[in-house]
Amino acid sequence: AGRVEVPRRVTAVLGQDVVLPCRYRAQEQEQVVQVTWLKRVPGSVPAEVAVLNPQHGEHVQEPFAGRVLRHGHGDLEDGAILLRN
Repeated sequence: AGRVEVPRRVTAVLGQDVVLPCRYRAQEQEQVVQVTWLKRVPGSVPAEVAVLNPQHGEHVQEPFAGRVLRHGHGDLEDGAILLRN
């Protein structure tokens, strides 16, 4: 199987946009068909933030609507998202 590459830390500035990178290094014959972003908070169940799917489009959960956008383009090997403000 391929591997997911994400930075250990991402620094954000309050009130500014930030990109959360996520890249999947696929093996031969692999294809990414969906990317799901979750928000994890210690002591609670992870909450779905966004689902990126080339056939069904992008779906952002209501609490994050208008603030989360796909940052990558093309294939989903680049599943980065942009958090606005």
